[in-house]
Formats: sequence, C-alpha cells, structure tokens
Amino acid sequence: MAVETKWTFDSETVKQWAEKQEEPSWLVNKRLDALAQAEHLPLPDPDKTSLKRWKFTSFEKIDAEEPATQSFSDLPQEVSRLAGEESEVQNLIVQRDGKIAYHKVEQELEDNGVIFTDIATAVREHSDLVEKYFMSDAVRTNEHQLTALHTALMNGGVFIYVPKNVELQTPIQTIFWQDDVKTGLFNHVLMVTEANSRLTYLENYVSFTEEEANVNVVTEVYGGQGSEVKYGAIDNLESGVTSYVVRRASLAKDARIEWALGQLNEGHTISENTTYLMGDGSYGDTKTVHVGRGKQTQNFTSDVVAYGKRTEGYILTHGVMKDNATSIFNGINKIEKGGTNSHSEQTGRVLMLSSRARGDANPILLIDEDDVTAGHAASVGKIDPIQMFYMKSRGLSQTEAERLIIHGFLEPVVGALPIEAVKTRLAEVIERKVY
Repeated sequence: MAVETKWTFDSETVKQWAEKQEEPSWLVNKRLDALAQAEHLPLPDPDKTSLKRWKFTSFEKIDAEEPATQSFSDLPQEVSRLAGEESEVQNLIVQRDGKIAYHKVEQELEDNGVIFTDIATAVREHSDLVEKYFMSDAVRTNEHQLTALHTALMNGGVFIYVPKNVELQTPIQTIFWQDDVKTGLFNHVLMVTEANSRLTYLENYVSFTEEEANVNVVTEVYGGQGSEVKYGAIDNLESGVTSYVVRRASLAKDARIEWALGQLNEGHTISENTTYLMGDGSYGDTKTVHVGRGKQTQNFTSDVVAYGKRTEGYILTHGVMKDNATSIFNGINKIEKGGTNSHSEQTGRVLMLSSRARGDANPILLIDEDDVTAGHAASVGKIDPIQMFYMKSRGLSQTEAERLIIHGFLEPVVGALPIEAVKTRLAEVIERKVY
C-alpha cells in the first residue's frame, strides 16, 4: 500500500542530527539509506485493517529537549508510580520523549558485566555489539515504510546485554514516557542474552495527553543457547496516539522466552509479536491481553515460528471489546519443514461487552512437517449468563459481578507478570478502560 508521506526533515537534517549525537559512521549511513527506502516502501498490510487514514507521520520533529529531571522524586507521580516505591526501585531507566530522565543501576549488574543503558550511549560506547544486531535479523529495515522510518529516525530506547552464565536476581525496568506530542517517538529496545543467562525485564509505554502524536516501537531480543528471558510490557498510550509496535525474539538452542503483554493503548494501534524458535529445544510462550473501547481500531498478531527440532510454542490471547471499538486478533503457529517433534498450541478468546463493538479472533496453524503436534481454539462471545446468575445469586450487583468476571477472564495474562507493582498497575489500567 503506497501512501503520500509528508515530513519536515530530509537526509541532510537526519545526517546533521546523527553527527551531533556523535554516532558511528555505520549508523549514520544506515539511517540515510533507510530514509531513502522509506520514500518508496509501502505501509504494512495488516489483515482486515485499512491504514489509508492512519497518521503515522504527523510529528514535527525527532529531537526533543533534554529533560531536567535527575532524581526519582523529581519525576511526576503518574510516572514514578509505574515503577513502584522508590525504596523498591533497583534497575530502572525512565525516558521522556527518548531522552534520559532517570537512570539507576544496581552494583550487581556492573559486577557481572551486564550492560543496561540508553540506546544513544550504547551506539557510542558499544558500537560493534550494537551494529551486529540492530535491525539486521529479527527485524529488517526494508520490511515496509514503518520499519524503514524506524531505522532512519530512532531517537529513544535501551540496550541490554547479559554475558554468558549470568543469572540476574533483580529485574530490569524501563518507562518510556511520551510528553511532547510534536516529537515522534521512535523507540528501540535491543536485548542480547548470551548462553545460559537469565533476565527479567519489564517496560511501560505511557502518555497523558489526548493530542495527536506518533509512536513507532521496535524490540529485538536475541536469546543465546540455554538463555531465559521473561519479558513483561504494559502499553498505555492515550487516544490521540497512533502507534506501531513490533516485538520479536530469535532464540538459539534450548533458549526460552516468556512474553506477558498488556496491550492497552487508547488510540489506533498495530501490534505484532513474533518468536522465532531457531534452535532445537527452544521455547516460546506468549500471553497477551487487549481491551478495546471508544472508536479505536486495533490489529494484533502473535506469531510463533518453529525452525528447530523439539521446540514448543504457545499463544494465549484474551481480549475485551466495548463501545464501538474494532479489533483483529491473529494467532499464528507455524512449524517449518525440519521442525520434527515440535509442539504448537494457541487459544484466543474475545469477550464482547457491546453489540456495536467487533472483535475477530483468527487462529491459524501452518504446518510444513509431519511428525509434530499442534492445536488451536478460539471463541468470541458475551459474558456467560450462568456465571452472571451464579454471582448475583451470591448477593453481588450486576456491575460488581461483571467486574469480577472480566478480571478473572484476564487473570491468565495479568498473573504472568513477575512483579507485584506491575501487576497492580495493569489491573488499574484494565479497571479504568473497562468501567
């Protein structure tokens, strides 16, 4: 799908901006090449969703002002509470419009050679390592216009590197806060875990204005042999934000990733989560929860693609739809030729709270190998009247009974988040969106 693109910057502007940040030549050249490609590449073509009127390039600038915040107490309360109490904060980066507002790293990380820093610092201080992985495998620049723009205009994000045999006991957290709606946020999370390492990571995307804005997010996770990543995220951008979000992982032999994603943006959203099970015995488990309301349109895709032997891939999707919202939920389990003795399974459920809303759950199995097991299930429906009758018979009001049923429906994802403060935050967001 071709689209007329209008932006207020050109190759010279991007070059000067990149050089001002003292970026290595490989990244400057990659940016300029990507910008040239973006002018000719089509937008992505998500299933059953037209993007003709979506405003992906309505921002005015890509370089926000440096925030003055230096301490945790200086952060606005609605931001700091996402990380929990200050006494409990361990490893945390807060970025405002792509710029560091707060950064704390425990000694455990430094002692073990772990890198946890903003992406701008990483490309200067760990250039060779970033170059090896950035937009080269799990996500590629030339996939479509939005990936090309992301490469050209990346202006925020973090780099996480965990060396071989390092098992982190404390989680790593990030908060990506969009404040200046005139600045497009092109946020990149690059995570590399070497062999037999362990990491728990949680992130929040948040904004507090309903003005028109743009967010373009790319996450790349590269899991080394026998490594394990627990990845939790809560996306909670306001209704004026048009967002494109892609999170992908590529796993080596016996590597594991567990995704727990609360995808609760208020505006139009395309979101894709993919796990590539490249190595034998690799494992991917994706749990996602979505809530659609108002007049928003959302398109969600969860993929697990198995290349290795004896892999396991799981997808669990629960969505709640109300008002006039429209959402597409695609779950795709694919086992490539050669992926013998692999197992794939998915379940998609959509709970409809309004006759005017629309939620499509599409389970898809693509199997190119004989010696495998695979299954899927999907359902779209209203609250079970028998459940409602039972709870009202116990003295609960209609509203309270409905509330408890919905929280129970979403608990498989909420409960998968590994930090209590984040679980509480996700429950609060769900409560606000549903009632």
